[in-house]
Amino acid sequence: MTDGLHVMQTAYNANMDVIEELTGDPGESGWDRRKRATRQALKHAAAALVEERGLSGVTVDEIAARAGVSTRTFFNYFPTKEDAVVGWDPSWLAELVDHLRHRPSGEQPLDAVRATIAAVVSPTDGDYRELLRRLQVTRSDPHLLAHYALRFGDTERELVAALAERRGTDPTHDRYASLVVAAALAAGRVALMSWCDAEGRVPLAQVLDDHLELLAAGLKEPVGALS
Repeated sequence: MTDGLHVMQTAYNANMDVIEELTGDPGESGWDRRKRATRQALKHAAAALVEERGLSGVTVDEIAARAGVSTRTFFNYFPTKEDAVVGWDPSWLAELVDHLRHRPSGEQPLDAVRATIAAVVSPTDGDYRELLRRLQVTRSDPHLLAHYALRFGDTERELVAALAERRGTDPTHDRYASLVVAAALAAGRVALMSWCDAEGRVPLAQVLDDHLELLAAGLKEPVGALS
């Protein structure tokens, strides 16, 4: 093994050990666990490098090397370095959409979207720390913030399509579905930023629930401050 490959393998093994310890799920297969750990290692490396050097000072090759994988492997998980920093994960979006599609058929649209967000946005303690770091790095760079908003738009379109499917409507003309999803994601986005401002001192699940509950109650002015 060449020195370069040895360094890459050592880095990969170290990343996998730490991330599997933080986020391991006993019910996962070995293959799924390694895939998830690789994705987490790439997100961790991207956020760390951008925090150190700024977005323009980091390349995909450097992110892959820090995570201990090849550049080709990087592109199996993320299309751009920006996606790795903000944590954009197409498999997560697919899970979100699938969960919404399988909510009880008689459930009110906002309740279904709210339950979907609560069920899928539920990282482990290790993921919380990583998510907080990624949000802080993202908010420090206007280009990353714009990319973050772009991916929120992708999420909104997919959820509108899934909600319209549940309602038996055309997503391009179902304004109600569009409004429900846009409002729920706006509440979720404000909750994430509030949680980041508080440096994660209040559990994210609680912050999300408080914001979505306020939305479900018709946005009546709350008694006291939100979490």
